[in-house]
Amino acid sequence: MSKKDYYEILGVSKSADDKELKKAYRSKAMKHHPDRNPGDKTSEEKFKEAKEAYEILNDPQKRQAYDQYGHAGVDPSQGGFGHSAGAGNFSDIFGDVFGDIFGGGGGATRGGRSRQRRGADLQYNIELSLEEAVKGVKKTIKIPTYVDCDSCDGNGAKKGSSPITCDTCKGAGQVRMQQGFFSVQQTCPGCHGQGTVIKDPCAKCSGQGRIRKEKNLSVKIPAGVDTGDRIRLTGEGEAGGPGVVPGDLYVQVRIRDHAIFDRDGDHLYCEMPISYATACIGGELEVPTLDGKVKLKIPAETQTGRMFRLRGKGINPMRGGMRGDLLCRVVVETPVNLNKEQKAKIKEFDDYLQGSKKQHSPKSSHWWDGVKTFWDEMTH
Repeated sequence: MSKKDYYEILGVSKSADDKELKKAYRSKAMKHHPDRNPGDKTSEEKFKEAKEAYEILNDPQKRQAYDQYGHAGVDPSQGGFGHSAGAGNFSDIFGDVFGDIFGGGGGATRGGRSRQRRGADLQYNIELSLEEAVKGVKKTIKIPTYVDCDSCDGNGAKKGSSPITCDTCKGAGQVRMQQGFFSVQQTCPGCHGQGTVIKDPCAKCSGQGRIRKEKNLSVKIPAGVDTGDRIRLTGEGEAGGPGVVPGDLYVQVRIRDHAIFDRDGDHLYCEMPISYATACIGGELEVPTLDGKVKLKIPAETQTGRMFRLRGKGINPMRGGMRGDLLCRVVVETPVNLNKEQKAKIKEFDDYLQGSKKQHSPKSSHWWDGVKTFWDEMTH
């Protein structure tokens, strides 16, 4: 159990009401949540402290004990409430605030009310170049969505007024109806489960607590993403109105086709044309990679289809591990647009080789030997 002052952890005064507590915790949870700070032990510790502080201060009995006796009043080892005492009187922290933000499990909330609803999740499709995907990039995107009304701060009530406790359910959000021997609990028809009603609605949002707006968001794309990957921006989805936390925004990634490289996971592939002369006698070529040019030695007698592997010249995996490779497939390019003199010289060279075809063209000779055998078998 943290020995720091719970009010200081959340950054609120001792007179803070439930709404202020929830807003403060939500801000801390979003800032320090492990999903947003992978491997950051300091943020993880701050997240746990904020969770602990909210669990205590959000429960009236525990808060009273803490205000009166400090940590001793809520420390189970000293006879206090602790984290498990009174579990039926307060909602689980994840079902109440954190679950609403990050999509966690539900459960009953304080006073028997059902878990708060969430605004709709949104999806934005983003297209990246291969270079952007490999190195990572920051993108600004525009999202048309519903956001909390800035006139009423999202509560739906006219400025200067506030929602009032529902007379029907007395703020519980549910009503109990007796039917013979059975007692049935239903969502309150007066407030639709919110526990409060708006008598004087906000003129800007007509009491909805949200307005349609286009917002700009900065999205950090991590290095190594691939087509199909999704990036979640917690709480950046659609606002749901009074008492409803926003949904999440999912950024769906697609990588554009590249002029040179094809991607397969962390490996890159390219097709590399070489001249007839280079294929025959060998040579050295400059090959493009994501890190710049490298020289590749082409041995003599290289055939079309031969694959050359450049290790570590592929893509760094997004989640860590060995970098991929670049695989270059050789294609021997047949000369085109030859003039009469050039054709004659090639014919002269080919005629020169015909006398020792098995030596210079073993694949061709072997193939024709097979063809002759096939014909012989067909005619006998």
